[in-house]
Amino acid sequence: MKLTLYTDYSLRVLMYLGMKKEGSKVNIDEIAEFYAISRNHLTKVVHHLSKLDYVKTVRGRGGGIMLKYNPERLNIGAVVRNTEENFHMAECFDRENNKCVLTPVCTLRFLLNDALKAYLEVLDNYTLKDIIPSDDVFSNIILR
Repeated sequence: MKLTLYTDYSLRVLMYLGMKKEGSKVNIDEIAEFYAISRNHLTKVVHHLSKLDYVKTVRGRGGGIMLKYNPERLNIGAVVRNTEENFHMAECFDRENNKCVLTPVCTLRFLLNDALKAYLEVLDNYTLKDIIPSDDVFSNIILR
């Protein structure tokens, strides 16, 4: 299974915010420059993360973006579930657009469903804190 860029960017934003000191605010341009990714995409991602209650956004002078919760409280499995549009691993997962003639008798979808469940269960075992680089690693990245 491959995550969408949207989920990838969502995780990157959360990781970046998690690397900052608690209460520190950053702006979208800073994150976009750090990862060398589109500011426009990040704007949409940050807006959605705010609606999902993962980040707090403050407008105006002195404003910015910051994590709303400690990294230990943000579960990676939940973030992925909330940012992925769908988990259609094969055509048969999409009931509306399924054109596979084998679906009524095929058992492949059950195997793939088990694989998807296992994938998400692994992600459920991790929090944002688990995937944030340590301070010394982060400092080395920033200094480059």
